[in-house]
Amino acid sequence: MRTLIIEDNTELANLLAERLAARGIESDIAGGIVEADDHMAVGQFDAIMLDLGLPDGDGIDWLRSLPTDRPPVLILSARSTLDDRVTGLDTGADDYLVKPAEVEEIAARLRALVRRPGRRDPVVLKVGNVTFDTTSRQAEVDGQLLAIGRKEADFLELLLRNAGKVVPRERLEGTLYSAADPVTPNALEAVASRLRRRFAEAGEDNILHTVRGVGYFFGSRSAL
Repeated sequence: MRTLIIEDNTELANLLAERLAARGIESDIAGGIVEADDHMAVGQFDAIMLDLGLPDGDGIDWLRSLPTDRPPVLILSARSTLDDRVTGLDTGADDYLVKPAEVEEIAARLRALVRRPGRRDPVVLKVGNVTFDTTSRQAEVDGQLLAIGRKEADFLELLLRNAGKVVPRERLEGTLYSAADPVTPNALEAVASRLRRRFAEAGEDNILHTVRGVGYFFGSRSAL
């Protein structure tokens, strides 16, 4: 999952991004409305986390300006009155949390937003003999737990959500890495190689395929 954190407190934004990353949620950070618009113009996000008191405008006004096909929005704000929460939700926010909030709850609410009907797949993804729990970030082959890292888990989740389709490498890179991450030319290949090795160790060595010059495919090779 990839989220856009719109927060002018740089220390808080970086801390949130770091702790969410440990829970399988990659983040880009915008310090204000103009920067948020720039990120939205070039990035693809599964959810938005929005502060309201921003240096170049009010988050509520920005929320009103978003198109109807926008990602779900979680407001995270120090504005804590009932009127504030009602206004935020009535304006179009999908959820509202008052600062300070525990990162475990923030992550859980973001996951809940993208699981809502018509948005994303269920908590546990299953393709053939492979299952992946999007909450615990654990993958199994025929019930055998795979020892995979965070990037491999993020990579696998996106492939499972698009099983039977070729996922372009640009989309994978956009999900696995934030705009601030240095991405080497072979970074994605290294992640795929580690994941493929784990599958082979579990007795499944013909399910993750590279489509040269395009991206990656998860499923039977005969479907390519």
